[in-house]
Amino acid sequence: MFPLAMTRRQVLKNSAAGFGSMALAALLNETARGETNSANPLAPRPPHLPARAKRVIFLFMSGGPSQVDTFDYKPLLTRDDGKPIPFEKPKVQFNSTGNLLKSPWQFKQYGESGGWVSELFPKLAERIDDLCMIHSIHGSNPAHGGAVMKIHTGSDNFVRPSIGSWVSYGLGTENANLPSFVTICPTLAFGGINNWSSAFLPGVYQGTPLGDASIPSEKAKVKYIENSRLPREIQRLQLDRLYQLNSQHRQHAGPEAALEARINSFELAFRMQSELPKVEDLSGESEATQKLYGLDNPVTANFGRMCLMARRFAESGVRFIQVTHNDSKVQWDQHSDLKNGHEKNAREVDLPIAGLLYDLKERGLLDDTLIWWGGEFGRTPTAEGPDGRDHNPEGFTMWLAGGGVKGGLHYGSTDDYGYFAAQNKVHVHDLHATILHLLGLDHERLTYRYSGRDFRLTDVEGNVVKELFS
Repeated sequence: MFPLAMTRRQVLKNSAAGFGSMALAALLNETARGETNSANPLAPRPPHLPARAKRVIFLFMSGGPSQVDTFDYKPLLTRDDGKPIPFEKPKVQFNSTGNLLKSPWQFKQYGESGGWVSELFPKLAERIDDLCMIHSIHGSNPAHGGAVMKIHTGSDNFVRPSIGSWVSYGLGTENANLPSFVTICPTLAFGGINNWSSAFLPGVYQGTPLGDASIPSEKAKVKYIENSRLPREIQRLQLDRLYQLNSQHRQHAGPEAALEARINSFELAFRMQSELPKVEDLSGESEATQKLYGLDNPVTANFGRMCLMARRFAESGVRFIQVTHNDSKVQWDQHSDLKNGHEKNAREVDLPIAGLLYDLKERGLLDDTLIWWGGEFGRTPTAEGPDGRDHNPEGFTMWLAGGGVKGGLHYGSTDDYGYFAAQNKVHVHDLHATILHLLGLDHERLTYRYSGRDFRLTDVEGNVVKELFS
């Protein structure tokens, strides 16, 4: 028998073992009153500006894909293969590199836009007119750890809230029964949890990880999602009693931030018990859809499953979804054996990403879903060893799709060999400011006061690149 007379501390202790059983009473009370809890920190909030996108799917290619071997065609690199680079290299380099190294892959033009794509991405090349290419991204750190943190948080040397947390803080969620920010199979290296952390923002805005890069995506689940210890009727009794105790406590002591945060987390966790397993269950997807994402092929199945889950989270109202392509070898980090490494990686992601774009477009979701593809930096056009490329944050390519950007646009450029961002340069801070703007958030107004100053994702920098907008 569960005791009827319990202290507030006992209720909290026993409820925690049930992973979020506190939510039921609040949920039922709100339903009965026909209203929502205005104190809910994840309640939807209006944007600062007219929004072009409602949500983001970030396809993170861990390790740094080579721009000159994927989407940044450089004919002079082929012509001058083996020659010294005709200008000074960056002052800060990760490793020493030699002469120019041509791409092992042929490039062709595709679509009405005539965009150049290497033969690494035959399926994605068919979607080129949906992609908004930015060929002039540049960052500040040549090491994985700092560069990954920069892309995710805007800082390469301090712990700061991740972009997904800022989006959650700024907009709340469209679905009260799911987290606002989900990251699927994230890497635990190079900052690890700090890349989806809320840092000094309230903990409710932290990303919810599904598995990590060390396990196959079919096993990527939220742990302890089911409460096998207590039936719902008992949870309801607990919650009713807890509500009474908390009401009495507030009358005398006022609200407590830690208590409110814990109750909010339990409320969300309880609601997730019924809805999250439905989103994670792919068995209801048609055979054609599963094939579209490559689930019928062992080469593409792992990443394809992540992309399909991302689509399901997007249509279920999650604001920010990250999908990480990574393995124990830091996936795209080919300091040697460039040809075999990049070909393996591209085979794993090409079809699933093309399938995701097609599926979102067919369902009418691409218009208000922003897809963001890229790694933490690019690679050098010069060779490291006989057949590798080193890290290069000086100039690389990322692309966006959907969510109010111009499909078929090629913005900015690197130099003739693909080393430095040259024209219409876009810093990581500019990219973040632009993504927030597409979501209707002014990066200069999206601030949080901590330790005596106002912080923001773009710190004191960042310019919105409006030329990318449709």
